[in-house]
Amino acid sequence: MGNHSSTTPVGTYSPSGGTAEKTQVPGPEQQDPLVTVGEGATPGAGEVVRGATGESSENVQALVGKVAGTQDSTPLKFHVAITEHAYLQLDDVVTCSREVPGVGKVVTSGVVTDVVARHEGATFGSDVFLIADGVMPGQVQEVAEVTATRVDPECYVPPRPGADAYRATGVERDQALYFDQMEAKVPVGLGRDGVPVYCNLEFLDGTRGAHVSISGISGVATKTSFALFLLHSVFTSGALGARSVNAKALIFSVKGEDLLFLDQTNNKLTDVHAAKYAKLGLAPVPFSSAGFYSPPMPDDQTGRPNVKGRTSGVNAFWWTLVEFCDRELLRYVFADSEDERSQYTMVIHQVAARLKSDAVPAGNDGAISIDGIQIRTWPDLIEFITERVTDEDYRARWAGPVTGIGTVNAFVRRLRSSQRHLTPIIRGDLPNSPTRQISTANQQVTVVDLHALHDRAQRFVVGVVLATETERKEAAGSGGLLFTMLDELNKYAPRDGSSPIKEVLLDIAERGRSLGIILIGAQQTASEVERRIVSNSSIKIVGRLDPAEAGRPEYGFLPASQRGRATLAKPGTMFISQPEIPVPLAVEFPFPAWATRLSEVTDPTFTTAAPDGAAAGSGVAASHPAAADPFALLPDLDGDDGAIADDQPPF
Repeated sequence: MGNHSSTTPVGTYSPSGGTAEKTQVPGPEQQDPLVTVGEGATPGAGEVVRGATGESSENVQALVGKVAGTQDSTPLKFHVAITEHAYLQLDDVVTCSREVPGVGKVVTSGVVTDVVARHEGATFGSDVFLIADGVMPGQVQEVAEVTATRVDPECYVPPRPGADAYRATGVERDQALYFDQMEAKVPVGLGRDGVPVYCNLEFLDGTRGAHVSISGISGVATKTSFALFLLHSVFTSGALGARSVNAKALIFSVKGEDLLFLDQTNNKLTDVHAAKYAKLGLAPVPFSSAGFYSPPMPDDQTGRPNVKGRTSGVNAFWWTLVEFCDRELLRYVFADSEDERSQYTMVIHQVAARLKSDAVPAGNDGAISIDGIQIRTWPDLIEFITERVTDEDYRARWAGPVTGIGTVNAFVRRLRSSQRHLTPIIRGDLPNSPTRQISTANQQVTVVDLHALHDRAQRFVVGVVLATETERKEAAGSGGLLFTMLDELNKYAPRDGSSPIKEVLLDIAERGRSLGIILIGAQQTASEVERRIVSNSSIKIVGRLDPAEAGRPEYGFLPASQRGRATLAKPGTMFISQPEIPVPLAVEFPFPAWATRLSEVTDPTFTTAAPDGAAAGSGVAASHPAAADPFALLPDLDGDDGAIADDQPPF
């Protein structure tokens, strides 16, 4: 690009045509008066052209160059030679037009997917020095590759070389990206131009499509952060309208206690961050209605939740032995794909059916009695099942009449290996608290904390909860929406093999749209997730990718330039593909307005969750409130309200 003078010219045009006028955009040391151009005159580089009807600046486009003639133009891809005093960057929206006989004006719009700069006239690499010294003639030329997103009307003819190309803004940008045809738009971030980018709600709520797939490297791609921002945008943007009352979110948290503070304001949120929310039309506030569940403490007979950071507003969850037997939950104990391929699956179903038939409640704490034997804990039930399937007198009835002893032993070994991991959440020895059942009914967002559980127990919880919610939605109908957010999807629905959890997730992916269940799945590698789940996701989102993963066919929807960019994308940048827009759009989403760890909570003594029957956010303490501060009554001698300085250890 050439040197710039103190006047920076910008060329624009008005799509309405008619008499036009031009101005120079003044530099810091110059202010030119308005200069009129006669009708039919061609605007030169660096001129601002406004329609004679006086459109607002939002509907005025900047002239950036002309359609190049050195490379082929097609209806789906063309190149723009950029003028000296303009530029195009990746993700800019460009539009051009041509007159077609019998059709009229055809406007082709697209997104910049690549930009190259070169010395025209140079032959050797060293010629750059000769050209710079003025010894050899040469000219710097930048050429942008534009991938078409919309042709209006749909007459697919190539843009003609020499046609003016403009940077689309305002209405023209909305038309190029189909935002003008979205009846309900959900803000998903800011584009490279600092203007909001939207997703069509109809491809999120099941109207025309459903489900979201988010891929990226763990810890860098910010998959969970974006999924939460997407939920926040859906709930607070107003896109759902009256349906927001019946819209819920179920979130499984597998990485620490970071998601136990979604209802608390982030004290690191600055005015700059808040300004980005304002651009998106969103309020920088935390989730207003949230409930939290965590497994009980191991070896604790009071049912306290196993959390350390948040000491209030969290309910412990577990399943009683009565529920375990009555609902035939044994299959979720064997939830690995390797189990489903084993011969002992027939033993699993046989034992589950026998437990459902023979077990009866024993007392009010969830214990059971089978053949007069009382069972109160998961280890006790394991011992009972083991005796029945290995005893010659009972084996035919409990394991099946033709089941060999080798198959039974394999079943027993796998069952015994679950004892330590599932003992805390399958109980018959705790008071039957009304708040122990995971429910999405009393709050908009429900977080199920799994980080303290072993992988085996996590699978059990995810499988049982998803199956329960699917059954509930089938009974209630599709009147409401349930957004289900699950990280590490490749662990629960791997490409190979089969398991009860995978069957539930496949059911949600294939018919959840009709039930009002929307899956938001996140994974490091989409190539390792069941193909039918990924293919049924209308919205595909990619963050930072591993170079080897970026080359997989699952990311074929990304142009070559975006595949390369995905390998070095910074946290907070995502590439979003949706059905209406042929090219994925790069967006940056704002900093979380909700706390993501205890240190970001403004008031560590908060109490927001309500016990069963109380309204969420009512301020009623949960069954395990935060401990009182033993130093609260001591005088504040230093006048700092007991605050700890940033450079002091938190003693």
